[in-house]
Amino acid sequence: MRKIIVSATVALVAAVSFAAPSQAGYYSYGYEPYCFIKKVKSYDYYGNVVIKKIKVCK
Repeated sequence: MRKIIVSATVALVAAVSFAAPSQAGYYSYGYEPYCFIKKVKSYDYYGNVVIKKIKVCK
């Protein structure tokens, strides 16, 4: 009987520990991240200018 209680407790703790980080990615209280487009200038192998647009969220 004691082994069953210990194994059930370990399983419950494992399930709760995996569930908590999965909820961390959601925004609450109406908060939305601030996003903007950033232009990054670089050069390719031949020396041509390449401009990439990257979305950055804070």
